[in-house]
Amino acid sequence: MSFLTSLRPALRSPLLQTPRPFTTSPASRLARMTIVGRLADVPEMVATSSGVDVVRYALATSHGPRENRQTSWWKVACFMPEGAKRDALVGLGKGSLMYVEGECSMNKFQNKEGTPATALSIVQKHFEILDKRDPRAEGQVEGE
Repeated sequence: MSFLTSLRPALRSPLLQTPRPFTTSPASRLARMTIVGRLADVPEMVATSSGVDVVRYALATSHGPRENRQTSWWKVACFMPEGAKRDALVGLGKGSLMYVEGECSMNKFQNKEGTPATALSIVQKHFEILDKRDPRAEGQVEGE
């Protein structure tokens, strides 16, 4: 009996059910998302009902050929503590190019009309500024 013949029954059996063999982290209901896009507007700082500051902003990504380009809009929330990174994020201008990593989840709710709806929630975990636009420069007129 050859070596391969002795392995054949083992190869036909169902694969061993090993949980998440390529990671040591526990399984999660959240998925990770990476987005490279431009800011739709200046990020805004809002306070939650519990008093926690949240930075909210939207990113735009485009895909497709130039003559038929489509844009997707992504709403992102950031619960970053006070510091230089949060100040840099809040100080970005519309059109700044960003790299964002975050956790996303689908949330079901009822809209104002009472019909069921779903929304994708993205909570930023990491970001990089790829091209910074100064929000003060947007309002300037040439020649001033």
